[in-house]
Amino acid sequence: MRRPHRHSSKHSSDKHDFFDSLPDDVVLFILSRLSASASSPRHFITVLLTCKRLNQLGLNRLVLSRAGEKMVAVKANSWSEYAHRFLRRCVGAGNVHASYTLGMIRFYCLGNRGSGFKLIAQAASRSHAPALYSLGVIQFNGSGGSKSDRDLKAGVALCARASLLGHIDALRELGHCLQDGYGVNRNMAEGRRLLIQANARELAQVIRSVSKSLPSRLCSSMMKWRVHRRHANDACQMEWSCPLLSDYGYNVAVPDVHPANRFLRDWYESGRGVLGEELRLCAHIGCGRPETRPHEFRRCSVCGKVNYCSRGCQALDWKLRHKMECLPVEGWMVENVGVGGDAVREGNGEGGADVVAQDVAAG
Repeated sequence: MRRPHRHSSKHSSDKHDFFDSLPDDVVLFILSRLSASASSPRHFITVLLTCKRLNQLGLNRLVLSRAGEKMVAVKANSWSEYAHRFLRRCVGAGNVHASYTLGMIRFYCLGNRGSGFKLIAQAASRSHAPALYSLGVIQFNGSGGSKSDRDLKAGVALCARASLLGHIDALRELGHCLQDGYGVNRNMAEGRRLLIQANARELAQVIRSVSKSLPSRLCSSMMKWRVHRRHANDACQMEWSCPLLSDYGYNVAVPDVHPANRFLRDWYESGRGVLGEELRLCAHIGCGRPETRPHEFRRCSVCGKVNYCSRGCQALDWKLRHKMECLPVEGWMVENVGVGGDAVREGNGEGGADVVAQDVAAG
């Protein structure tokens, strides 16, 4: 009987050393592509733990500078000094996503306002649309400072620049500013046009994401009308199956929340971060920004139970859920004026006609 063929030690050695024979430039190119497409930091770090060479080259400045948004999306429940050091290293490599994410964490979670603002501004200077919009929100509210630190014109300018880069929330915020004359000359027609444009972009974005992830038959079935009985006389009327974020009522999933905003909300809801006395989170589930001083955010003029960091968040949350929860509560205005002094003015007078009040009046 013939004995099994045994590979020579030389052949095994050559096969084992094939990876080691690759030039560093080739490995760096592969790791750069991987860091740009990684779905989470954990997936990328798992690759680096494979061998010592990958561990060393994976932390190269070139690789870290190309890291994508999801690769630097650290989670609040896994935040540690190692995660902080990893983000700092990405920032040092010039990664714009890490600069924005770490800036938001420092500004809103760690209480380091100056360093956080600097990092967000650093990302904004490189035309990072979410950073531009976040700076606009900070300017509108005077976050990290006093009420007198607000700069409405700067907020409008930042939102305008972010909207030109395709940021939908910034475009929606700009539309509300024009409608209300908030930081800019009032122009109802132009404001309404921008709001319609924001809704159209949002709808196109959601349909595009759904069409990529679902079969065409299932995708089309998610966008259908249904008969709904609205009146006591059982009269049937065609109505959208579920109101969406935008004014168009396709029954599709809510767009993904930005990793930085998800970190902010999870940080406080998990109890790792503790809000100061009389401070609240923005009620929009996709935001997560906390107040930096009492009565900083806008408040619903009908129920007075929810706060919003921006008009865009207020409009989105109204369509998403607050429309079903909002009930008039008499007396809350008087109580809050007695305590804070400017809660009502920040909710309505300075922000123009309140979105909730408009919708309630419209029935």
